[in-house]
Amino acid sequence: MKPGVLGWAMAATLGLVVAEIFGGFLGRSVALLNDAVHNLSDVPALGISWLAMRWAQRPADSDKTYGYHRAGTLAAFTNAILLVILSLWLGYEAIERLRSPVEVVESWMIWTSLAALLVNGGITLALVRGHSDLNLRSILVHNFGDALSNIAIIVGAVVMRYTHVQWIDPLLGLAIGLLALYSSIAILRESAHILLEGRPRGTRVEEVARAILTIEHVQEIHDVHIWSLGGAYNALSCHARVPDMHMDECEKILRAIQKKVAADFGIEHVTVQIERAGLPATSGYVMPEPMRKF
Repeated sequence: MKPGVLGWAMAATLGLVVAEIFGGFLGRSVALLNDAVHNLSDVPALGISWLAMRWAQRPADSDKTYGYHRAGTLAAFTNAILLVILSLWLGYEAIERLRSPVEVVESWMIWTSLAALLVNGGITLALVRGHSDLNLRSILVHNFGDALSNIAIIVGAVVMRYTHVQWIDPLLGLAIGLLALYSSIAILRESAHILLEGRPRGTRVEEVARAILTIEHVQEIHDVHIWSLGGAYNALSCHARVPDMHMDECEKILRAIQKKVAADFGIEHVTVQIERAGLPATSGYVMPEPMRKF
């Protein structure tokens, strides 16, 4: 996905925020105002994500030797923290309005939410191609939640028009806050997992070690570390013990290991330390315990 898509999404979201603020004040709807604030958080989030996409395309240098792959993960982490704080604030405002209901103008809620639904739906469709990227996924989940909240506001406004039950408006505002809180916590946990050098989801260290042991001449694997650099770019380092042999044969084993883990587990960045079999283990941290062929 091109960064320009995020630029257009940011401009459209800013226009939507202005429309919802006017609609919320004119319609006296706390749900609409809360949704405007919710959408307002998308503007800095989209801006950070746009910068992250530009940075992620930069090559590695002497300072950032792994490149800028985690720029997007850092952006997702920042966005998620912002959403958690905002969700709690929206919940508090909705509870206060439940205590003191205010009559709303349903027509403003309906038409403003219809316009918001078109904008959020369009942004969601534009970002759906980048769903595998954590940074873009945080924006995608957020905008999908916005679209659902717009539908809820429309339905709630129609119900209020015919029943005159005013507490539906703050109840919708509370539901929007809970939805944002739930989605942002999931992104916060996953981005923190990557920033803390956690192993990629769906990849088991033991399975990788056993796969490497199927390669001819590899007798033992230890000090296995697997982590994500951001997105789908994963890395592996390990120690492999082989019989005493010529360097050319060791290089063949190294290439076989790199090919095996890339094909079976999608790990492209592989660092292997070749050791002669029969030497005593000296590592203080073994993960998993040394796996040997029998």
